[in-house]
Amino acid sequence: MNVNSYEGRVTMDKITETATIMVVDDSPENLNLLGDMLKRESYRVLSFPNGRMALDAAVKDPPDLILLDIMMAEMDGFEVCKHLKADDVLKDIPVLFISALTEVTDKIKAFSTGGVDYVTKPFHFEEVNARVETHLHLRQMKRELEKYNLHLEELVNEQVKDISDSQLATLLAVSKMAEYRDDETGHHVERTRTFCRIIAEQLRTNPHYENSISDDYVENIFHAAPLHDIGKVGIADSILLKPGKLTVEEFEIMKNHSMIGANTLQSVRNKYPKNAFVNTGIAIARSHHEKWDGSGYPDGLAGEDIPLAGRIMALADVYDALRAKRPYKPAFSHEKSCRIILEGAGQHFDPAVIEVFKAVESEFAEIRQRMADGAE
Repeated sequence: MNVNSYEGRVTMDKITETATIMVVDDSPENLNLLGDMLKRESYRVLSFPNGRMALDAAVKDPPDLILLDIMMAEMDGFEVCKHLKADDVLKDIPVLFISALTEVTDKIKAFSTGGVDYVTKPFHFEEVNARVETHLHLRQMKRELEKYNLHLEELVNEQVKDISDSQLATLLAVSKMAEYRDDETGHHVERTRTFCRIIAEQLRTNPHYENSISDDYVENIFHAAPLHDIGKVGIADSILLKPGKLTVEEFEIMKNHSMIGANTLQSVRNKYPKNAFVNTGIAIARSHHEKWDGSGYPDGLAGEDIPLAGRIMALADVYDALRAKRPYKPAFSHEKSCRIILEGAGQHFDPAVIEVFKAVESEFAEIRQRMADGAE
């Protein structure tokens, strides 16, 4: 499969041409205003003044996205959203609440019932349109990923015998699609794979590793690193895209992504047990959240019982996460990120990997700047 043509299938122009948006609001003024504005953006618009009519229509003609008011007679927006999420056909449709309610408790309730976003009235259409585009794009990417994931095992089975540059590019595209659900740029996988190669190349100068880190090892970790979070395809959007800190229960579910990713490749290793690329991918996917002191997951491994590739990936992944802006934290500076990582020596991170990081941290800063999230 050509990667460029694959990525090209999910352009915003195509999404706009084909997307159907349902608007539900008991205010005729808001209903007409949103409908007219969305039509000018070339969307197909279905407008309904109450939740019951909207639900009946959605069953017959499921939209791609729903803009939903909360304060409506007979059935409020929360109840409408609950009905949508209880329906196997409609549950994956993104719901964007648009409401005059401004209390935090109302917004939390909106997300807990299944909403993916919340816009406060009076709204600016530029903001509404930007969020509509974002969630349509995410949904399209999710559909493509789910479709592709159905054939992932067959794809890897066919390609693993002789991995060429084009095949590696395809696997990278799949990994990027997993990241696109919570990192729309996809630069995270590019940066972390580069960090991993830098660490591995520097670590081979350590006499302890000079016989175990070969040129092939460096290339394998570079190409397999993008698979570290491929298990995120199995985590629900309500958790993966939650705009705030996860609860204890939600975090336990999120932790499953390491095993989901490893299991995705396990059947391939059963057929090709000696393939170094697949073995490295499994090690990274499963162990990149293990910690040197044994307090990590999923296996609670400690010290050198953690695969070396996992120990390398752990530092690369944490550095990039610290430098990134998230709904629950600002982007940290390079200096602050370095301090946090160095404080984790012997606890979170392998001390030998930390020593390497000290020597190459300026390269990390340069790569993070060059491959920034807003960059092409």
